[in-house]
Amino acid sequence: MKHFTSIHDIISLEDMLAKAKQVKANPLADLELGRNKTLLMIFFDSSLRTRLSTQKAALNLGMNVIVLDINQGAWKMETERGVVMNGDKPEHILEAIPVMGSYCDMIGVRSFAKFESKEADYKEKILNQFIQYSGKPVFSMEAATRHPLQTFADLITIEEYKRTENPKIVLTWAPHPKALPQAVANSFAEWINAKGYELVITHPQGYELAEEFIGNATVEYDQDKAFEGADFIYAKNWSAYRDPNYGKVLHMDHSWCVDSRKMALTNDAYFMHCLPVRRNMIVTDDVIESPNSIVIPQAANRVVSAQVIIKELLLGIK
Repeated sequence: MKHFTSIHDIISLEDMLAKAKQVKANPLADLELGRNKTLLMIFFDSSLRTRLSTQKAALNLGMNVIVLDINQGAWKMETERGVVMNGDKPEHILEAIPVMGSYCDMIGVRSFAKFESKEADYKEKILNQFIQYSGKPVFSMEAATRHPLQTFADLITIEEYKRTENPKIVLTWAPHPKALPQAVANSFAEWINAKGYELVITHPQGYELAEEFIGNATVEYDQDKAFEGADFIYAKNWSAYRDPNYGKVLHMDHSWCVDSRKMALTNDAYFMHCLPVRRNMIVTDDVIESPNSIVIPQAANRVVSAQVIIKELLLGIK
């Protein structure tokens, strides 16, 4: 593996899930693999789980880790060519990237959608610039359109908790006061489709995802109907994808909050969320605190997913 930005960089999903089991059983088995290698983690956007879990994963592999917060620990960066740099951005990313690459052996990048242009966001300009100009293996710690480390952890968790070989999984939109990217929802749909499980995506009219991510999933606009017989409920907010409303919050319909009445419609389903979660908007207190809430094990598996990916990238370094 040269880079990791999506499930398309993986040769075999089943093989990666098997490797995740091995990592979880013995997280320090490859402590020598990353010795004298340095991981540079670059954050254009804030993080808690991604930063801590990825750093922990790298340490489990014996790597040195440098963390750079672009908003607090670096110059403001210009990302566009042709701009007269007479404003508040003294450094261009096209000089910064090869410089950063010279200080490390691998780079993790976290950069959200800007919602200024759907075309620009879905081209993943910043992430792809790092791949093109750094000269080092690059992996996504969440980009504009996908969050593959999160979804790999989600699928690891589903494999651990599923009670049937082919569980019904529901991805449900839930209200949020801010415009959030489609990245988590896109990745989740992409990976669950690849695994071949039954996937139902439920949301109000106007919140449809891109067709390439919906794939074989069923889209259901009636949330109650979607929940019927579900084995896993994954709640997540995302903003509108379709033009002319790209990146907008169309409404905050609180009736879409996941509560105990809706969970009672399921097959005693587990509740999942990538965190952080806005309680009593996305999900009620009683649901997220219930025995069927697996948000904490789900978050813990972020170390496992990151470690598997970093290990694969290390094995590819000559």
